[in-house]
Amino acid sequence: QVQLVESGGGRVQAGGSLRLSCAASGRTFSSYAMGWFRQAPGTEREFVAAINWSGGSTYYADSVKGRFTISRDNAKNTVYLQMNSLKPEDTAVYYCAADRSYERLYRVPPGDSTSHYWGQGTQVTVSS
Repeated sequence: QVQLVESGGGRVQAGGSLRLSCAASGRTFSSYAMGWFRQAPGTEREFVAAINWSGGSTYYADSVKGRFTISRDNAKNTVYLQMNSLKPEDTAVYYCAADRSYERLYRVPPGDSTSHYWGQGTQVTVSS
């Protein structure tokens, strides 16, 4: 089992940048693929980005491709989401997730997954 704590959210103007962090507990962090998801008010949680256990493979939602970058530091048990060129439609609560399967992070709708571990979320607000 792994416990996740997100940080780094906040309010930023459109065009600005934020970096989210997700710190994981436990000694098995490097055995998990990691992902970021988001949920805006009145909408379902949606996939944003995923990274495999080594950091050698990444996958992005089309809506963030070219603007967001996911990375991880296994020595620090931390995964990051660098968000650039932010838009008002990026406003959401951002959640970190862990799963033993990299593909499951982006293939399985988050509402259908029984294998993801979730953090508590961090709010990102982008003003126009």
